Amino acid sequence: MPLVRIDINKDASSEVIRTVGDVVYESMISVANVPAHDKFQIVTRHGTDELIYPSEGYLGVNYSRDILFIQITWNAGRSTAVKKAFYSAVAEGIHQKTGLRKEDVWISLIDVNREDWSFGNGEMQYAPKETQTECAVEAALGWPAA
Repeated sequence: MPLVRIDINKDASSEVIRTVGDVVYESMISVANVPAHDKFQIVTRHGTDELIYPSEGYLGVNYSRDILFIQITWNAGRSTAVKKAFYSAVAEGIHQKTGLRKEDVWISLIDVNREDWSFGNGEMQYAPKETQTECAVEAALGWPAA
């Protein structure tokens, strides 16, 4: 169920972009227990003037024009230890397989509830089971409307 957004320099090769996506996906499966085949990614290429970061660095990390931003929306509930291991696996994997600096791998995680997803057909595939009370309240309010 994760949705991965990768923002990268427009000069990055197709091979680097594919490798970054694969590393993120493989790390989600091996570290964060994401199901196989759950690979939804959006890659956006940017000019160097569109990837903005502090030139003096931040929190002891110095960035280069090769910075890439990875934002992942996924289900809440993973521990801090799992998230730390995930960050490390992604940065190390990207560095080993592409040569990009680990310092330039910037990651943000957004935790959401399982019911915040629709994978198509306008359905809530991970809908929680409704209780009798919820059904009674909805019926009293006339929901769902016919």
